[in-house]
Amino acid sequence: MSKANKEGPSKFIRFTAVAFQMGGTIFLGNYLGQWLDTKYDKDFWETTITLLSVFVSIYLVISQVIKVSKEDD
Repeated sequence: MSKANKEGPSKFIRFTAVAFQMGGTIFLGNYLGQWLDTKYDKDFWETTITLLSVFVSIYLVISQVIKVSKEDD
């Protein structure tokens, strides 16, 4: 068995999954913001929650990069 098979999925596949996770988080945050804007007849929820979901997504990506870089050592 090669070294790559023993370690599990390659880091490229893991980062592809992180990209989908980031897109899903931002999409769901935007959708939640739109729903709250409609429900409470306001116009700031969509922007606020979408920005919050972007920051959460960036945090998740950075934590995954740190985790993968520690595994490579």
